[in-house]
Amino acid sequence: MGTIQTLTEDTFANALEQPGVLVVDFWAPWCGPCRAMAPQFERAAQLRPQYRFAKVNVDEQPALAGELQIRSIPTLVVVRDGHVVGASPGAIGAEQLVAVLDQLAPTPESETAFAEGAAR
Repeated sequence: MGTIQTLTEDTFANALEQPGVLVVDFWAPWCGPCRAMAPQFERAAQLRPQYRFAKVNVDEQPALAGELQIRSIPTLVVVRDGHVVGASPGAIGAEQLVAVLDQLAPTPESETAFAEGAAR
């Protein structure tokens, strides 16, 4: 089962430095859509344990939310190898989220197939 990390200003930079895909949910406990999306986010983490999932509480980490220009919540930010590759405000279902992640982060099998096709 994938685990969901809680990020703070102190831990965010280190999380960005890790290779691979990181999905960050910017949320607040008082936000109804955030609470509705929480189980979907947890399900996505279970469906794709090869990706890293994290949450940032914007009430507790306002500077971090400001740094990433988070204007509404929930907002998902996808980071690949330390670079933001996408951001989406609003709630999203688990299946839709993993489909987008799979497109943004090719699996080793698809990268191998692509390399083999390019070599021909």
